[in-house]
Amino acid sequence: MTQSTGPGARPRSFPGEVRDAVTPRATLLVLGVIALMLLFITSYVGALHHPALRDAPVGVVAPPSVAKETVTRLKELPGSPLDPRAVADETTARRQIEDRDIDGALVVDPEGTTDTLLVATGGGTTLATALERLFTEVERDERRALRVEDVAPASAQDANGLSSFYLVVGWCVGGYLCASILAISSGARASTPRRAVIRLGAMAVVAVLGGLGGALLVGPALDALPDGFAGLWGLGALIIFAVGAATLALQAVLGVIGIGVAILLVVILGNPSAGGALPAPLLPPFWAAIGPALPPGAGTWAARSIVYFRGNGLTGPLLVLSAWAVAGTVVTVLMSALRRRPGPEPARTAHGSGAS
Repeated sequence: MTQSTGPGARPRSFPGEVRDAVTPRATLLVLGVIALMLLFITSYVGALHHPALRDAPVGVVAPPSVAKETVTRLKELPGSPLDPRAVADETTARRQIEDRDIDGALVVDPEGTTDTLLVATGGGTTLATALERLFTEVERDERRALRVEDVAPASAQDANGLSSFYLVVGWCVGGYLCASILAISSGARASTPRRAVIRLGAMAVVAVLGGLGGALLVGPALDALPDGFAGLWGLGALIIFAVGAATLALQAVLGVIGIGVAILLVVILGNPSAGGALPAPLLPPFWAAIGPALPPGAGTWAARSIVYFRGNGLTGPLLVLSAWAVAGTVVTVLMSALRRRPGPEPARTAHGSGAS
């Protein structure tokens, strides 16, 4: 029914027009968007505005007496930038870096005045640079020189070692966007278990294709990450499906608000804590703690491990991503079953009631 606009009709008040134009539901959603916007600013600026080394695990290779003294001295540095530990020899230190157990190692030359710092730019150029800067100052105070050796160098085509991070971010965005489209295309909640399974199946297809596309782009097409094509394809498929299944689950539980929660977890909290621009030892404690448990952080660590560390250190991140995928799948199907309501029984006619 439309309102009369004839000569005798009373004009609508401005507040009435506002109520028609902006419904209470739309108002709540807009307020939610504003909250997400402010959380986005807080998270990114809070995580990235002041990088400082905190408890970076490093090894010290030296004769026992020298190693003990050096470890003690490094532990007492202001701000606790390092978590040093003695390592038996240089070979062990290199292996621990390649296994991603430590971020670097200082190899002390007891017979000379030049020590060696082992780093791995494949794990993050900013972290390797920060370690080099710190140890240069420490060695200068001891009137010693420092040379730097890159044990697991990032590709020359991978500026600042960020390609893995951007690849994972793209996969995460694809995961929650595709899941959101599937979920709202015919209602905000999956109404039947069959529909939920179909949507999850569609996400699996998207995951396989998206993982393949991302691996092709960063590998053969752009040569940004020249190694680990098959591993990246599988990782991409897992990331996309994990994020997509989690988004479907959140929507099944919360309706359209679930999209906002997915953005909160993956984009607002997940991206700045992922260790891309700043690896974990350079992040504030809150972001360093949550990063490994969220898909962007687990994915970034796994991608770098595949490309630069021969697949070492993959178990933890793959378990995290698998947990997101399994939990998202179970919750999506379970909620669709719980929300299913049996339809009304057909009315019985008088003729039908007399049938034998």
